[in-house]
Amino acid sequence: MDIRPERLRLYAVTDRTWAADTDALLAQVEAAIDGGAGIVQLREKTLEKKEFLAEAERFVALCRRKGALSIIDDDVEVAAKSGADGVHVGQEDLEAGQVRAILGPEKIVGVSAHSVEEALAAQTAGADYLGVGAAFVTATKTDAAPIARETIQAITAAVEIPVVAIGGISRDNIRSLAGCGLDGVAVVSALFAQRDVQAAARELLQLSEAIARR
Repeated sequence: MDIRPERLRLYAVTDRTWAADTDALLAQVEAAIDGGAGIVQLREKTLEKKEFLAEAERFVALCRRKGALSIIDDDVEVAAKSGADGVHVGQEDLEAGQVRAILGPEKIVGVSAHSVEEALAAQTAGADYLGVGAAFVTATKTDAAPIARETIQAITAAVEIPVVAIGGISRDNIRSLAGCGLDGVAVVSALFAQRDVQAAARELLQLSEAIARR
């Protein structure tokens, strides 16, 4: 599926850390969308499959109602069964070509990449966009070491599909990503750890618009 870069200016990635339950999590998602997030990834690492699917179905319905794209993290089966717009996979998950074969041509396939080689391989396999990072030190994924600014620039120059940076991005450091050729940023705590998620989204969208390539 061809995804417009403008959709990726602000890419929200959920984290249950700051939500008491699914209702609270979905309320945060709605606030993020109202603040300008054009695409949201539902990320759950501890839920049982049945619970994850039930939550995903509610998540997809919410995103559809609010006009945002819905992405499921890692789980291709949940993405397919919930009717999500797509799935995002890492280098340790199913290869993008396999994901495409399962989901079909109309769904979005996002892939994490940390080098030009990984980025080009994902593009060739049918990825619609790339998530590149970690851009900065991040507490969300402690095993994700930051990659060099030069690597981000090399990736965006090498591929034709949209690229978002992810990992430790905040209102305080996002400006340093200017000139990297990015189409947007993916954020977790910079949104969902904030008291006013909608206001945080609105500010981050403005900052992302300023650093995004045209």
